Amino acid sequence: MDGAMDVVVVGSGVIGLTTAIRLQEKGLRVVVVTADGLLSTTSAVAAAVWFPVATGTSGAVAHWSATAFAEFARQAEEGVPGVSMRRTRMLAHERQPGEPWWGAAVPDLRRLTSAERGPDCADGWSFTAPAIEMPLYLPWLLGRFIDNGGEIVHRRLDLLDQARVWAPVVVNATGIAARQLCGDEAVHPVRGQIVLVRNPGLPSSTRIQDDPGGYTYVHPRSADVVLGGTFEPGDWNTAPDPATAEAIIARCTAHVPELRGARVIGHVVGLRPARHGGPRLEAEPDGRTIHTYGHGGAGVTLSWGCADAVAALVG
Repeated sequence: MDGAMDVVVVGSGVIGLTTAIRLQEKGLRVVVVTADGLLSTTSAVAAAVWFPVATGTSGAVAHWSATAFAEFARQAEEGVPGVSMRRTRMLAHERQPGEPWWGAAVPDLRRLTSAERGPDCADGWSFTAPAIEMPLYLPWLLGRFIDNGGEIVHRRLDLLDQARVWAPVVVNATGIAARQLCGDEAVHPVRGQIVLVRNPGLPSSTRIQDDPGGYTYVHPRSADVVLGGTFEPGDWNTAPDPATAEAIIARCTAHVPELRGARVIGHVVGLRPARHGGPRLEAEPDGRTIHTYGHGGAGVTLSWGCADAVAALVG
C-alpha cells in the first residue's frame, strides 16, 4: 500500500462501500478492510428495493432515507448498472391513518383506490421507488472506489482496533459482526428467506405491509423476481427451508397471480444486521472511531444518507 491512508472502513457491504466513496469525495485516502468477498456479504443477496422497513421512524432515519432515494433516482437517470426506478404497490389489510411517515421522500405517492388494491386489502399506496440489482450494483460501487484510488484488504479482524494499523480513523461498517467486534449485544440477526423465480414479464413491485401470513413482497428484476419472505429476529440459520419456500410462493402468487407457474431458479437466506434501538451512527468521543451499523433490512435504503452523515463526522 503506497503511503499512509487517512481512513479505514471495516466492511464491504453497501454501507461500507458508499461510505468509503463519500470519504474519497472529501479528498481522503481510504482503505476498505473486509473479511468477505464482495458477493458474500448480506448486501449481495438483498432484494434491495427502497423502503425504510423496521428501522424506526426518527427524523434521522427519514432524512437518510430521503437522501438515498434522491441519490438512487439520480443514478437511475445516469444509467448506473443495476439501478432503476420501479412502480410499487404497498398494500395493507387495515386502513392506515394519514400519509406514511416516509412519504415526503417520494414525489409521486398516492393512495390506491379500492379497485386497485383489491377486495382483501383495506388500504394501499402507489409510488415509484429505486430498485437495485445488487449483483450488478456492488461491483459498480467497488469499481468506483478502486478507480478513485481506494485499496481493498481481505482480512478478518478479532478486534476493531486492529484496523488502526491501516489508518488513524476507523469507520465501523461491519453489520452483524459489530456484535462481536465492539461488544454491542443489541445487534442481532433477522433471518430472511426468499425465492427467486424467472420473471414472466412482471413490471412492478408489490409489498404487503401487514400480511398475517408472513413478510410478503414481490420485486421483479431484469431476469428474475424476488419473492419474499420472512422476518425472523434472533434466527442464525442460513439454510433455506422447503416448507417456508412453499408458503412464500403461495402468498406471493395469491397477491400477484401472474407469477403462477413461474419457474423457481433459486432459494436464498440472508441475515439482516438489525439492532435494538435502531441504527448506530455516531463518533466515539475522541473522533477516531465512527460507527455506522445496525441498519437491518434497510441498508440500501439508508446507504447514501448514512454515508453523507459519516463523511460529515470525519474531519
